[in-house]
Amino acid sequence: MYGNTIIEIPGDTDFDPVKTFECGQCFRWNADKNGVYTGIASNRAAKVWRENKSVFISCAPGDYTGFWRNYFDLDRDYAALRNQLDTGDYLKKAVEFGTGIRILRQDKWEALCSFVISQCNNIMRIKKIIEALAKSFGKPITFEGQTLYCFPEAEDIAVLTPADLDQIRCGYRSEYIIEAARAVSSGILDLDRLSKTGYKQALTELKSLKGVGEKVANCVILYGLHIHEAFPVDVWMKKALSAHFADDFRPESFGKAAGLAQQYIFYYTRSGNL
Repeated sequence: MYGNTIIEIPGDTDFDPVKTFECGQCFRWNADKNGVYTGIASNRAAKVWRENKSVFISCAPGDYTGFWRNYFDLDRDYAALRNQLDTGDYLKKAVEFGTGIRILRQDKWEALCSFVISQCNNIMRIKKIIEALAKSFGKPITFEGQTLYCFPEAEDIAVLTPADLDQIRCGYRSEYIIEAARAVSSGILDLDRLSKTGYKQALTELKSLKGVGEKVANCVILYGLHIHEAFPVDVWMKKALSAHFADDFRPESFGKAAGLAQQYIFYYTRSGNL
């Protein structure tokens, strides 16, 4: 069982757990009735909650400085990024509404697998499938009296057949999951290398995988490879862009703030503000 260290993150660090965990970028953080989120990432677990103006993290000793601080991207200046997005009334409203979102530095393989699962799916079902995948093939850990399941490694999934994934009810995606796992575990797709190649090269190589199109590739690039020029476009984003942006709009106009702009627009639009 993990020992507990509780870290207070002051309110001026621009971190809102609800906005961060509910903006569509992650699937393994869940809140209890008191608004306390429990999550697991890279074989580590934590609880996160807001109390007054501060955010608190309960985790194993050493994990905050050794992992969670980087995972929550707490050393990036989000106020400076927002200053690059001061264009147009709609975007200003989206930025104001979404301030507090941080783009998590998620595990590269987990992001790839998760967003392969996400295609043509809703968030509730995505979370259910991913949890079933972890329970079926990931290792258990105990945290604050709970048994949680780590996301399985690519090597563990690569040896499976589509029939082995019938139990998680992922449908046609099983073939895509296994193909991605085999590409990663064999080194054919080197995600660490891709994170250093730049946006266009990463997009090209990810789209070479069966079942990975433009939207999934951009999600993996932004949330897994941490390349902030990525700008995933799903049905919500298409509605927002059609309603509030010019026909010749190009995400690259936002530079390295493009990914954050996408998160603000998506969260604002999905919250009923189209």
